[in-house]
Amino acid sequence: MNLEFTEEMMMLQDSLHKFLQNEYDFETRQSLSRTGIGYSEDHWQNFAEMGLLGVPFDEEYGGFGFGQTGLIVVMEAIGKGLIVEPYLASVVLGGLLVQRAGNEEQKEAILPALIAGELKLAFAYVERHSRYNLTDVQFKAEKKGQQYCLSGEKSVVFNAETADKIIVSARTSGDNLTPQGLTLFIVDKDAEGLSCRHYETVDGLRASELSFDNVMVDEKAVVGKLGSAYPDIEYVIDAAAAAISAEAVGVVKELREKTVEYLKTRKQFDQPIGNFQVLQHRCVDMFMTEEQMRSLSYLAAIKVADGEAEERIKSVSAAKVYLGDARAIVAEQAAQLHGGIGVTDELDVAHYVKRLTMMNTLFGDRDYHLQRFGQF
Repeated sequence: MNLEFTEEMMMLQDSLHKFLQNEYDFETRQSLSRTGIGYSEDHWQNFAEMGLLGVPFDEEYGGFGFGQTGLIVVMEAIGKGLIVEPYLASVVLGGLLVQRAGNEEQKEAILPALIAGELKLAFAYVERHSRYNLTDVQFKAEKKGQQYCLSGEKSVVFNAETADKIIVSARTSGDNLTPQGLTLFIVDKDAEGLSCRHYETVDGLRASELSFDNVMVDEKAVVGKLGSAYPDIEYVIDAAAAAISAEAVGVVKELREKTVEYLKTRKQFDQPIGNFQVLQHRCVDMFMTEEQMRSLSYLAAIKVADGEAEERIKSVSAAKVYLGDARAIVAEQAAQLHGGIGVTDELDVAHYVKRLTMMNTLFGDRDYHLQRFGQF
């Protein structure tokens, strides 16, 4: 597969950039993240009208059919604007999981509504003890007649607060830590026995702890084949990791540009400190890191789209390893070159640093992916 951005993709990116420039400044973002549900429903509807929610989905369900390549365009802009709307949680994690594993009835019921902004999703797969191990699932689903009884807890579930439906991974058979026996279920947010505790994350997003106390769901709630969900879970987590790698490119680019601009205006010894060559070298290091991050994120997207598991895993893990390196290089340089103000909540630079730091831990940190890459 060759990575080619179509004219439609670039038009979509231009529309998003204009929206961010005109209606999504830093002050707006901060006010949204600290009040209400943590984002704007009006902005979410704007995303739907612009077509952003349909980027990765097949045309037969109302999407653009751009796949992982289209997500690069959108996620890089999301990183640049520090968008707090739940695009990653609802569209990338939830939506791609339904498109990949769901049956035709589930796709037709969920994807058009998701693309239109009428429905939101969340994916609950993390448990407190599991860390990055996708097979460490103690959450149980027991068959009772024509229904399943769900019991257990899920942690760090993004967008559960406003999701209409939650996709949850459960063990229906097999021993813990084995990929066999995992099944996905779609659960209504208001299901009896489901309780939630919501909180704000370090980077201004929202996540939840979920507790399922004998929640009953119909057989039709099963997504994909019973006991065979692991390949679908692994694929979607890799797709999401590739997506945040593209988002990281936008964050790194914005940090570099803001740092360069600051060096041009901050004066010391009667001249801009950007005139000092040692600081120029640091900015060059940031630029080189940005370009290398972009190349690896593109490769990860290509391999996710190609579908071959081993190449996908290696490319995604390589991108995530370098994301961890980029966080150390770019975030540190941006904070140091801005001085003390670079780590205060009043300056947007500090929030880009926080987001980049959180990206390192999402879907596996640098050390995890370095070990994962080394298995091949």
